[in-house]
Amino acid sequence: MPRRIQLSSLLFFFSCSLLLRTGHGDYPSRAQIFVYAGCSQDKYQPNSPFEENLNTFLSSVVSSSSQVTYNSFAIGNGTSAPPEATVYGLYQCRGDLHPTDCSKCVGRSVNQIGLVCPYTTGATLQLEGCYLRYEHTGDFLGKLDTTVRYKKCSKSVDNDVEFFRRRDDVLADLQTANGFRVSSSGLVEGFAQCLGDLTVSDCSSCLVDSIGKLKSMCGSAAAADVFLGQCYARYWASGYYDQTLGSHNDDQVGRSVAIIVGVFTGLAVLVVLLSICKKAMG
Repeated sequence: MPRRIQLSSLLFFFSCSLLLRTGHGDYPSRAQIFVYAGCSQDKYQPNSPFEENLNTFLSSVVSSSSQVTYNSFAIGNGTSAPPEATVYGLYQCRGDLHPTDCSKCVGRSVNQIGLVCPYTTGATLQLEGCYLRYEHTGDFLGKLDTTVRYKKCSKSVDNDVEFFRRRDDVLADLQTANGFRVSSSGLVEGFAQCLGDLTVSDCSSCLVDSIGKLKSMCGSAAAADVFLGQCYARYWASGYYDQTLGSHNDDQVGRSVAIIVGVFTGLAVLVVLLSICKKAMG
């Protein structure tokens, strides 16, 4: 009997530990979900001065992201290396990210950008929570760019006057952002952000353009994202993104239950076999 009690306790402890390990804390962060990327046509040669400077830039980005959510760099500028070897770049995290999550997001970007854009002299990578860009010239830094890089529109909401009133309230508030802003009205939420190299007036112009395009391109969508070259805006009906996460959570729970059932079955078979062996030896 004591042995059975100890075995039951072990099974209970193991199952609880497994459930905790497969709980919400282990899910991949939304901040690291891919949004879009862009690659230049020009390539650099392996082991070239440009590659050396690019590696220095990426290392600097990782180091800096644990301290600040935005930074820009010019690596190789003013050195004896040829001008075409200079790397200009920046990174930025979403304004509401904790520094630890910012660092993780930027680290993921650094790991992915070379895979998405191998050996290119310019590349851009946008994840949900952070942005990374480098070029071989620095003329993009601080220069207003309202080119549409990415848009996403959900299904439409029909004849919901209250929703559109709330949405317009949120978007009007986001237009006044200076850097990063979160806004909500009723069941509609949203946020917007400019890159840190923009002036206040250029940020305002970028957001006005972004929100104008968001309305014109996505119309009556329940949720919409528009990313321009140096800013972005997003709104959604409350719970819209949670529905996607919910189905992912259900899958995780289902897999966890299947694992636990399999472990219990395996241990039960083991107990039976040990009991048979004990009787045979006795």
